[in-house]
This record gives sequence, C-alpha cells and structure tokens, in this order.
Amino acid sequence: MPPIALSDLEAFAAVARHRSFRQAALERGVSPSLLSQVVRRLEDQLGVQLLHRTTRSVTATQAGEMLLSGLEPAFAGITQAIDEVRGLRARPAGRLRINAPLPVVHLLLAPMVADFLAAYPDIELEISSDNALVDVLGQGFDAGVRYGEDLAQDMVAVPLHRPSRRTVVASPAHLARVGRPDHPQALPSHNLIAYRFPRGTIHHWEFARDGEAFTVLPRGSLTVNDPILGVRAAVSGVGFAWMFDDYVRPHIEAGRLVSVLDDWSAPMPAPFLYFSSRRNVPPPLRAFIDFVRDRAARPAQPAAL
Repeated sequence: MPPIALSDLEAFAAVARHRSFRQAALERGVSPSLLSQVVRRLEDQLGVQLLHRTTRSVTATQAGEMLLSGLEPAFAGITQAIDEVRGLRARPAGRLRINAPLPVVHLLLAPMVADFLAAYPDIELEISSDNALVDVLGQGFDAGVRYGEDLAQDMVAVPLHRPSRRTVVASPAHLARVGRPDHPQALPSHNLIAYRFPRGTIHHWEFARDGEAFTVLPRGSLTVNDPILGVRAAVSGVGFAWMFDDYVRPHIEAGRLVSVLDDWSAPMPAPFLYFSSRRNVPPPLRAFIDFVRDRAARPAQPAAL
C-alpha cells in the first residue's frame, strides 16, 4: 500500500471540519472537484467511507469522526513545532489567523494592519470578520476578539482597546421632520434602524443614567447586519441609528449626523483578544499581543471608513 500523503489528510480534515467541499476548497485555494478526488483516494487507501455526501450536506461517518479526532491534535502539534522553530529566527514569522466581529475589524484592527505588517514583514496575517460566536480554535484561528461576556473560562484575554460607547444619531433633516427625543422611552415611536446578529436576534439598544437603565427593541423600516450600511442609512435620513462613536464621529463633526440622548450613553466594556491557555503562544501571535498592548497605550486614532 502506498503511503498516505499528509496533504490528503489535511484536505479531508478541512472538508470534515467545514462540512462543505466548497468552503474547504476556498480555504485551501483549490477546486471542490479536486478535494473530492483527494478524499475518494484517501477512502480507497483506507478501505472505509469517511464522508456522507448528499446534494445538500457533507458529514463525517463514524470512521471519519475517528480519523478527524486523531488528526486535529496531531496537526496542532505540527503547527506548534513549526512555530517554535520559526521562533528561533530573529524576527517572528509564519501565519497568524484572527477572527473578530465586524465592528472590531473596522474600528480597531483595520487601522493597525499596515503598521503591524511593516513592523513584522515575515508574518502572514489573515483577519476574518464574523459576528457569529464561532469556535475560533476549532476553525483553525490563532486568536479571536470578543467582549468579556462571551469569553470562555479556559482562554487568556488581553484588552484590545479602551472602552467605547454607542450613540443614537439621526440626520439633521430627519430630526427636523420628527423632532428630537428627550428620553429613551420616546424612541419606540420613531423609525429605528435595527441590527440583526447572525444567530437571528435583534440587538437591543441599552441606556443608563444615574443608576437607571432602559432597553429598547428597535423596530423600523430597515434592518441591517453591516454597521456601515446602518450609518449611511442614518446619514440619508432613514431614521435613528445606535452606533459605536467611532463610526459616527466623523459624520457628527461634518454636520451630516446629530447625536441625541448623549447623557444616556454609558461606556461599553473594551473588547478582548483571546487565545487558548492550553498551548504555547506562537511567535506571530506573541508579536501581535505585544503590538496591540503598545498601541492601546497611545492616543486613539479615528478609523477611516
């Protein structure tokens, strides 16, 4: 029997992990048909079926689950060994994959990418924007960004940025038409631009002042899953939006938006860069942690959107 190629095992693991030939092919930069051929070759070599295939889904068989459970720690060990060897070089090198919610990518990560890559030219940085609470380690990421309430207990968390806050805004023309609300209780009578999370829930608007808290479920003619679209809709006069300051500050300064209920805008907790406490920190990730810690100590720079 010819030896089984490591690349074939990696291809199978990618398909089984994503439960999709198409997604695995995108990750590996090959065609789905090639991956299908590779998996069939591996099944022929092993003499067992590894994947159930239908027109709608791909799932691992019992044999496939057994193989995947053995491969994942082996691949992690190989990656760690390579990272440790690369760490012997004068400069950190290798791939660094980070998963983060879209606002964090827009407002915090995007402004630092160029400086980080200039400081560490041997690092290959991949940033994936995803508002769903994915299993970052299971999906092959080195680290993720979440807010404190979403952090697993076995993770190490590093503050990524100073706390921010959300602000209710509307265009001057819209305020001239409908008036300016003076209390969060007045908001439900207005057209509110809602934001829907990937899991399907609508993001509630939260307010606090002098020990009093108030929550609004936004309803209106527009629901988005991209904050930039929500900001542009507010600028165009669609309705009120509740956005991070960094998204709306340039528009407020330019007079395109007006903030309301400012005294009800409570600071939000800072997001955290988190990673597993059960493995050594790879040199590229260590370099990024040191970089963001240094960056957090500097005055905040507005993101260009």
